[in-house]
Amino acid sequence: MDMTASMAAGRDTAARNVPRGLLPASFVLGGTLLSLVGLTWDIQWHSDVGPDTFFTLPHLFLYSGSAVSGIASLVVVLLTTAAQRRGADIDPIVGGRAVGVFGRTFAAPVGYLVSGVGAASFLLYGLWDQWWHGLYGFDAVIDSPPHIGLLLSISITMVGAVMVFATARDQRWGQIGTVVGAATLIAFSMVTVIGLQALPNGIVRPVTAGATFMCVLLLTMACGVITRRGGAIAVAVAVGLLQAVFWWFSPWAARVYADAVGLPVRDYIDGVPSLPAMIPMSLIIVAVAIELLRKAPAVIAGVVGGLIITLTLPLQNIWVYDSSMPPTDVYLATAATGAVVGALAGMLGRRFSQMLRHLAPTNETSTKEASHA
Repeated sequence: MDMTASMAAGRDTAARNVPRGLLPASFVLGGTLLSLVGLTWDIQWHSDVGPDTFFTLPHLFLYSGSAVSGIASLVVVLLTTAAQRRGADIDPIVGGRAVGVFGRTFAAPVGYLVSGVGAASFLLYGLWDQWWHGLYGFDAVIDSPPHIGLLLSISITMVGAVMVFATARDQRWGQIGTVVGAATLIAFSMVTVIGLQALPNGIVRPVTAGATFMCVLLLTMACGVITRRGGAIAVAVAVGLLQAVFWWFSPWAARVYADAVGLPVRDYIDGVPSLPAMIPMSLIIVAVAIELLRKAPAVIAGVVGGLIITLTLPLQNIWVYDSSMPPTDVYLATAATGAVVGALAGMLGRRFSQMLRHLAPTNETSTKEASHA
């Protein structure tokens, strides 16, 4: 086979893999988006209406999102296992390299393995949450122990979704899915880091540091895994679009649902959408800085990104909540912490992008095949 024929065969294989890889990946990503919708709705419900029970409509969105992602992941694992037992080649573009599970009883593409494990752990934490509601009744806070477990489980599923699409990064649908998946994870993680409130809250704000870490980490990762310039900017724009949509959706959904079930809306609410207001509005600036510093050491890009977020968040809170500037020592200490966690996030983000590129090295494989033809 000459080089031209080998390249043509590679294109034919990629074309056949588009529907086969895109369909299950879309279900996993769609499930994570359902979970994000349920989360922003649930948080706004807690803010505008009050306590809730286990079976509410926002909760059902959260549960159904994990169910959709989990079932799609399970189907892919079963199909991959069946294909391997038939002796068929397992294409790594579909979820990444297949790994043995339970003593090689199953063959699971690594991306779907991660998303499936997250969905399975969500089920376990969901049972704990149901017991928690049965024991204590109404739930008045978002950061209860079972809730933190649920949020971490969904985050794992979202990480799996990013991995699934990143394995197909040479395809347009893989790049788009990676951008949307990373943006979804950034928006969702702004609530997950609320669990850091349990840490001592001195002159450094741990929740702000956690949000800074996640934003810089995922933007740096996107910059590295998407070979075209602008990957980090695309993720930041996607986060901004989610923020804009939820800014309208969250209060509207809470009020409509409250009217439907006959509950009053609190008369002292400030009208600020809870989840969208947590997301830093400076992410596009951070993304531009990361893209400009693409060739620089990851530590430098991370420090710049961390400083931008921690220095601008107080200004965002002044504009959104009509609050005042924090004390100078708190402001400077939080900025210094942002630089440190940003540096760490930059290094890890660069490392994670390298790991994602090695899930399915399609370019390298094609090049080797062409060179040996």
